[in-house]
Amino acid sequence: MLDAAAAVLRLLPAETAHRVTISLTAMALPLLPAPEQDDPHLAVKALGLCFPNPVGLAAGFDKDGKVPDAMGRLGFGFVECGTVTPRPQVGNPQPRLFRLRDDAAVINRMGFNNSGMAAVAKNLRTRRGEGIVGINIGSNKDSTDRLTDYVDVFKLLSPLADYVTVNVSSPNTPGLRGLQNKGELSRLLGGLTAARETSIPLLLKIAPDLDGAALDDIANVVQASGIEGLIASNTTIARPTLKSARGNETGGLSGKPLFQPSTEILRQMRQRLGNSVVLVGVGGISSGADAYAKLRAGATLVQLYTALVYQGPSLIKRINRELVELLKKDNFACVADAVGIDA
Repeated sequence: MLDAAAAVLRLLPAETAHRVTISLTAMALPLLPAPEQDDPHLAVKALGLCFPNPVGLAAGFDKDGKVPDAMGRLGFGFVECGTVTPRPQVGNPQPRLFRLRDDAAVINRMGFNNSGMAAVAKNLRTRRGEGIVGINIGSNKDSTDRLTDYVDVFKLLSPLADYVTVNVSSPNTPGLRGLQNKGELSRLLGGLTAARETSIPLLLKIAPDLDGAALDDIANVVQASGIEGLIASNTTIARPTLKSARGNETGGLSGKPLFQPSTEILRQMRQRLGNSVVLVGVGGISSGADAYAKLRAGATLVQLYTALVYQGPSLIKRINRELVELLKKDNFACVADAVGIDA
C-alpha cells in the first residue's frame, strides 16, 4: 500500500510530492506497526550506539525533524534530520528539485530550506520513539559568521539527538564547500568540539568532488580534531553522461550515477583513516548489493534517500534482507566482519 501511494505521488511535481509525503507520513505514524526485530547479523555497534541495522535515512528528506519516528518504523536503523540552520530559511527559488527518471537520479538546488533550529527543537522534543536520530547542521546563506552559526545550532539541538553531522559539502550554498579547506575546517571542528559538553558523536559530511590533496588535508584535520565519524559523500556537481532531459540543471546530483564516485571517495578515506573514525557510506544505494559494496569499501553504516523516490518504502526492508543473504553467503557473522575488506 505504501509503495502504491509513493507511485501516485511521483505523478506530482517533485517538491510538491515531497511536502505531501512528509505530511502523510506524519499522519500515518499512529497507524504504523512497531518495527520488526532485525536479523542479528545486521546489528552494529558504532559511535557508542547500538544500531539495529546499518541502513539509515540520509539528511534532506526530513529537514525539520517531523517524521523520524515514522521512518524508523518503516525499517531504517537510524534517521538523520536536517540540514538545520539557526534561522528559518526559504532556500533557493523554485523549481529546484528535478527527477531524472531515466537515470534513477535527482538533481536538487534546495539551498538549506528549513524552519530553523527553534522549530526543529520543538519537533524533536515531541518525539515518542526511541530510534537513533542524528541532526545535520549548517549555516544560513547570509551568515557573516558561519562558525557561530554551526556552534549555535549544535548547542541547541545536540541534547535532542544521538549524533550530529557537520555539513560543509552542500553545493547549493555559495562558499559553503570552502569550509572543507584545511584551515577553515580545522577552525570549525575545533570550535564544535570545544562547544560540546557531552560525549555526543560528531561527524563530518564531505563532497565527492575532491582531489587527493584535499582528501589528505581532510583526513589530517579529522584525526587531529578528535571527531568520531565521516560521511562520504554529499551530492556531486559533476555531470557524467545522463539520459534525462534535465540532466544539465544546476545543483547537486544524487542517485545511481553517484554510486561509483562516492564509493571511491569512501574507499580512499578508509585507506587514509583506517579504523580511527566511523565511516558512513552514502550515494547511489538502491539495493542490498550496493549497501554491501559500501560496507566492503570501508563503511560501518550506510544511508540512502534518492532510491526511495523511485522504489518506495518497501526498499528499506528489502535492502536489509539482501544484506543478510550476502553476509551469510560470505560466512560473515555480522556487518563488522565485512567492513573495509575491499579497501
